[in-house]
Amino acid sequence: MGKFQSKVKKNSSKYRADNHVDESPVVQSAQTPSRAHSDAVTYIVSLKSDLCVSGGKDKTVVVSNWRVGNALKRFVGHEREVTKVAGVFGSNHFFSASRDKTVLMWDLHGKHGTTQKFFGHHLIVTGLAVSFDSTQLVTGSRDNTLCKWDVESGKCLQKAAISRNLVTHLCWVPGECSVVQTSEDKIIRIWDTRDLQVAHTFPMKQYFQTHCDVSEDGTYCLTCSNGFGGQGCEATLWDLRQTKDKVCEYKGHLQTTASCVFLPKSMSTTPLVATSSHDCTVKVWERDSGACLSNLFLDGSGPLSSLAVCDNSFILCASFNSGIHSLRMEAGGPALYQMAKF
Repeated sequence: MGKFQSKVKKNSSKYRADNHVDESPVVQSAQTPSRAHSDAVTYIVSLKSDLCVSGGKDKTVVVSNWRVGNALKRFVGHEREVTKVAGVFGSNHFFSASRDKTVLMWDLHGKHGTTQKFFGHHLIVTGLAVSFDSTQLVTGSRDNTLCKWDVESGKCLQKAAISRNLVTHLCWVPGECSVVQTSEDKIIRIWDTRDLQVAHTFPMKQYFQTHCDVSEDGTYCLTCSNGFGGQGCEATLWDLRQTKDKVCEYKGHLQTTASCVFLPKSMSTTPLVATSSHDCTVKVWERDSGACLSNLFLDGSGPLSSLAVCDNSFILCASFNSGIHSLRMEAGGPALYQMAKF
């Protein structure tokens, strides 16, 4: 993170009363885990080999040891629901976006609240993408704008607006000065982060696009859509090299597909992707053929909001009603099993 890693700024008066880090464990033991969040979990990402960061409707950001289902730190500072969290894997810093129109940066080991604040959007912030050197941040909002920020100073470097571009998610392309963005206007855009201009758009989809992910090698992009009754609800694979049309579609969810991720090559000899849906299922797909190889129904979970790949065999799934689910992929095959929830 550079020289700002050890730099902690004082809280503004607006946040002085409630912007803090609760360092007391919120789980008593690995054998009797309790919920990391007191309400729906809206988003989750991997931070370290054994740590994850989640955001929730309870306005908090929580760091947990996912291997034992132990919530380690609760970060409090947002005034409304946390919508997204993001961070570069291995870093001690991470970011959270909220319905309160702000983005906050946190230090895993910090004891003095946020280390940076980003103010500039006029509506709920719904997209976060961090450059791989952790120096720049791109945010998107329902106010139809994208902002590029200098992480150290918190200064907005550039701002771009497109009519009806209600941002739903952002993902940085590995090794490139590019960000992929999904939107409620059904258009998938690739932004050049050097000048914050749209470099390419894919053919318009039929339904709102809810989420996106980019493969580790920066070759493919995965998006998913809302829908109901099996209409829409699909995930779509795009080739970022030829940027003309879809490569494959993954159809089988019955309600909105809220999250889609590429699974690491180490999980299987065949390239795989995974999706989670409001229909309470997580599905694993063969990337190139579109065949559904595994289907796991999480009973009582309510809508599933987010997926995060943890290591070579574990996936985390965030839910509205039952917290965070730890899922293990069977060695040598794509079958998923629930190991724990917290």
